[in-house]
Amino acid sequence: MTRLARSLDHAADHYDVVIVGSGYGGGVSASRLARAGKRVAVLERGREFVTGEFPTRFPEMRNEMRVTGNKVAIGPDNALFDVRVGDDMHVVVGCGLGGGSLVNAGVALRPDPRVFADPIWPGQIAQDGMLDEGYRRARQWLAPAADPKASESTKFRSLAKAAAALETEPVAPTVAVSFTDRVNAAGIAQPACTRCGDCCGGCNVGAKNTVALTYLPDAVAHGAALFTGAKVSHLSIGPYGGWTIHVSNVARDRPTDSPKQRTIIADRVILSAGTLGSTEILLRSRARGLPLSDRIGKRFSANGDIIAFGYGAKLPVNAIGVGHPAKEGLEAVGASVTGQLEINDPDDLSRQLCIQEGALPSSLAPVLPVMFVPNGRLMGALKSLISGVYKGPLASLQTFFAVSHDSASGEFKLAANDRLHLSWPAARDEPVYRRLDEKLSALVGEVGGEYVKNPLAGTVMGHQPATAHPLGGCGMGRTAADGVVDHKGRVFDASSSTTTSVHRGLYVVDGAIIPRSLGVNPLLTITALAERCMMHLAADEGLTLDTSPARRAAPIPHDQPGGAASSLA
Repeated sequence: MTRLARSLDHAADHYDVVIVGSGYGGGVSASRLARAGKRVAVLERGREFVTGEFPTRFPEMRNEMRVTGNKVAIGPDNALFDVRVGDDMHVVVGCGLGGGSLVNAGVALRPDPRVFADPIWPGQIAQDGMLDEGYRRARQWLAPAADPKASESTKFRSLAKAAAALETEPVAPTVAVSFTDRVNAAGIAQPACTRCGDCCGGCNVGAKNTVALTYLPDAVAHGAALFTGAKVSHLSIGPYGGWTIHVSNVARDRPTDSPKQRTIIADRVILSAGTLGSTEILLRSRARGLPLSDRIGKRFSANGDIIAFGYGAKLPVNAIGVGHPAKEGLEAVGASVTGQLEINDPDDLSRQLCIQEGALPSSLAPVLPVMFVPNGRLMGALKSLISGVYKGPLASLQTFFAVSHDSASGEFKLAANDRLHLSWPAARDEPVYRRLDEKLSALVGEVGGEYVKNPLAGTVMGHQPATAHPLGGCGMGRTAADGVVDHKGRVFDASSSTTTSVHRGLYVVDGAIIPRSLGVNPLLTITALAERCMMHLAADEGLTLDTSPARRAAPIPHDQPGGAASSLA
C-alpha cells in the first residue's frame, strides 16, 4: 500500500483543523472532517508502518521499545511501543500512524449498559441516542467479527479445559480482524487473516482492521494531510483567534540542519493523542496560561487491566506467534485473542470480569526463556533455550489479558522535568486485582500450571500493576466543576464566569475523555464516542457528514505537499 504520511517539513503553516494523534479518535475525526470539506492535518509523533514493516525479529522489536520513568529513559522517542514505568503503575501504549490500533489485540466489545448509566457521565450520553449511532458507524468501519474457526485453535481449547475451574465456557469475542479476503469501508483490499498470532506485534499480513487501513486512508483520499515525527508540546490561543500548536520534528531520519521546532496555526484543534498524550499536552498548556478545569489529570483508570501468565501447564497451549510467513512446521495460532471467559454479576457491576487468552508476538520469542528464569523456573527456561519456545515448557505458556473495573482514582501531574507523572499510591490495593489473581490462579491450577503475575518482577518493572488500556485524565463532565470536556468533547474554559463555557474550537476526542473503567477492551467505545463527537461538531457548524463506505477502491494521494489531494469519486 502507498504511504499515507509525509514528514513535518512538508506541513503548511495553517489548517482549518489540526488533529493531534492518529489512533481511533484521531482517525475518525480526520476522516469525517476531511469528508466535510475541511482542510485537515494530522500530527503523529510516531512513524508510519505499512504492511510488512512491523518487527519480525527480536533485535527489531528491541529497537521499537521506548521505556521511560523516574530512573530510566531508553529507546527512540517515536518507537512503536511506549512503556511508561511508574512508581504506582506501568502503562504500555502504541505509537505510530494508527496509534494503539497497530499493536492491540483488536478486541471490539460494547460495555455492559450499566457502565453508561453511571451518573459520572453527562446525561446526554445516555439520553440523545447518538451513542448507539456511534457504535453502528464504528462497527461498519472497523468490521469486528468472531473467528469462525476459533474453537479449532489449541489455545482456545486449552482455555476451555482451564475454564472448568470457574464452571464456565469460553466464547469467541469479536475482533477487528478480517477472516476472509475483502474490500473494507475505505476501499482498501485486505487479505484474510493467516492466524499467525502476531496481532500485538503489528500485523504484517494486512488482515487486522487498524485505523491505518480504515479511517486514515479514507481521510487522505478526501484531502487530509498526515505528518509523522511530529511531537506536540502544548497549545496556546492564537493572536487572531484560533490556536497555535507548538510542535517538534522528532523523525529519526530528520536532517541535522532542518528546524526542530515550529508552530502551526489552526482554526480548530482536536487532541487525540491518547490518554497520556492529550492529558500531557493540556497540562503543559495550562502551565503556560491556558485556563482549564481543575479536573485536568484526574480520574485516571487502568480499566481493571492485568496481563499475566500461566507457566508449566500440563497440556499444549500454542500461544506464541509464528510470524508471517509462518515458521516452517508450526501450526497456526489464531488471532491474538481467540477466546474469552465472561464472569458476570447482575448485582454488582464492579465484580464483572472478562478474561481473554492471548498470544505473544513471534518477535518476542527469543527473549521469553530469559523472562521466565526468575522464581525457580530456571530449568524450564534452559530447556526452552535449547529446544526453542515452540517446544518444551514455553509451548505450554498461557498468556492472559483481563479487564474489569477499578475506582479510577489515578491522577496525572506534570513532574519537574515537564513530563507526565502518574500518581496512584493505592493502585496495588484495588479490589479488582485480588479478584483477578484468584480467578487466574484457579484457571492455571486447573491445568497443572503456575500462576505468574509478573515475570519481570525482579527488574525495573517491580511489582506494580500494568495496563494497556489507560483511560481518563480529560474526563467528560456536565460542567468545568466535574469534568475537563463536555459531552461533545469540547474543552471547558475555566476563565469564564459560567462553568459550562468552552474554548471555541478546542476538543479532546480519545480515551482520555472516558471518566471511568469500561470493563471491556475500549477500542470500540473510543471509536463510537469519536463518531458521536463528530456528529455533534457537524450539527453545531452546519456541516454535512457522509460516512458511507467508499464506492470503489480509494486512490491514496501521496505526491502533493502541504495537504492538497484529490477527492474520492
